[in-house]
Amino acid sequence: MKIVMVSPEMVPYAKTGGLADVTGALPPALAEMGCETSVMLPCYRGLEQKYSPEPAGFEVTVPVLDGDHWIDKKGEVLKTRLDDLVDVYLVKLDEYFDREALYTSREGDYPDNCARFTFFCRASLEFIMDRLQPDVIHCHDWQAALVPIYMRTLFKDDERLKGVPALTTIHNLGYQGIFWKWDMKLIGLPWDYFTVDYLEYFGKMNLLKGAIVFSDGISTVSKKYAAEIRGPKFGFGLEGVLQNRADSLFGIVNGIDYSIWSPEVDKKIAAKFSAADLSGKARCKADLQKEFGLPQKPDVPLVAGISRLVDQKGFDLVTSILKDLLEMDVQFVLLGTGDKTYENIFSEAGRKNPEKMGVKIAYNDELAHKIEAGADLFLMPSQYEPCGLNQLISLKYGTVPVVRATGGLDDTIRDWDAKTLSGNGFKFEEYTPQALWKCLTGALSAYKDKEQWRSIMANAMNEDHSWSASAKEYLEVYRKLRDGSGVRR
Repeated sequence: MKIVMVSPEMVPYAKTGGLADVTGALPPALAEMGCETSVMLPCYRGLEQKYSPEPAGFEVTVPVLDGDHWIDKKGEVLKTRLDDLVDVYLVKLDEYFDREALYTSREGDYPDNCARFTFFCRASLEFIMDRLQPDVIHCHDWQAALVPIYMRTLFKDDERLKGVPALTTIHNLGYQGIFWKWDMKLIGLPWDYFTVDYLEYFGKMNLLKGAIVFSDGISTVSKKYAAEIRGPKFGFGLEGVLQNRADSLFGIVNGIDYSIWSPEVDKKIAAKFSAADLSGKARCKADLQKEFGLPQKPDVPLVAGISRLVDQKGFDLVTSILKDLLEMDVQFVLLGTGDKTYENIFSEAGRKNPEKMGVKIAYNDELAHKIEAGADLFLMPSQYEPCGLNQLISLKYGTVPVVRATGGLDDTIRDWDAKTLSGNGFKFEEYTPQALWKCLTGALSAYKDKEQWRSIMANAMNEDHSWSASAKEYLEVYRKLRDGSGVRR
């Protein structure tokens, strides 16, 4: 099967979040299963210098509205290859993509983001139609949403797209590509599509809504999240549209690349270890304590977090219990950036409690590996979490997750049962400090029983959350769409 993905991010080329990890790992996994896979990606700053892509022999002209006038924007497509498995096509237009960051400046979102990703989607689709002729087009998030929209509007009569289904994956419904209504002119669609049945959203234009309406299938990154977004609490105003498409909505949990995230092969940690031989984890813990300037106490439980410091990740709960936590015989390390209020709260707590708490306000991949390998417990008390990757990584490293039962966290973490010796972590339901505290202290109590704790670690480390299982599920969805289940023709 021939699969083309359209994505604004992809590891190792461009990343702001978990979307990039998915599009960097899923296409190679599909290729190893016999699929011919390729990815369309914007040619961001630095990619030409770092990866030396070759011209793909394709120039594209896209009409873009500039004020009241249409002007032609001319770009080209470059080609590189990932792991000798996946063709990666870079849509190049320096005016739009040669910038310091992907979507935002220090002042906020780039004001021309709608124009930028209109160009990207239109250019990608033109190239796909001319050169690739796929069996399925798989689009990721709002930045690629115009691809399925254009497939069923501007290009609905193009023979090159006849019978080709579009799948849109929602990685986080909180980001939808909402713009003022007059950008309907910019994207080149008639006002007939600015209605509640198509792109209109509370008086504005919503690109992700359009993709949900026009795509043949919609997927998201866990089964629980697929159910949650059909309700008002997590639907962000699109729950009705998603409920209407419930028969075409799939939940597939993300995988982990074990060539990068495994204590058996990880080159960024102090010592390698496995479920059969845990001796190296003690060395990793000592190394982590040293990294954060904490006393090297092997028997003191070390709790960790790696996250954006924002409300969505549950840090209002963490701040509520922080004083009580630091009064216990524990250590706590935190890596991340985000809301300045949280950055200040945790930084100050670290300064006041240097024996118990270490804080790094940064993004640091090498330190993230050290944390996953050296910590005893990993904290993820999210308000909502479409999938979550850190809990899956933590399982592999025997760093026991403490999570709230939402989205992918609920799908992948099973609460520990000391009677049956089943479960791979600890989770709580109610989004309150009291529920988090009860769950965390329960986990810390279990930690004191070394035999019990080794059982939890073994359960966690022996699970398989590699991309091969997730890729098989995606391939099944592709086949359903290609064979006409729900395809709109």
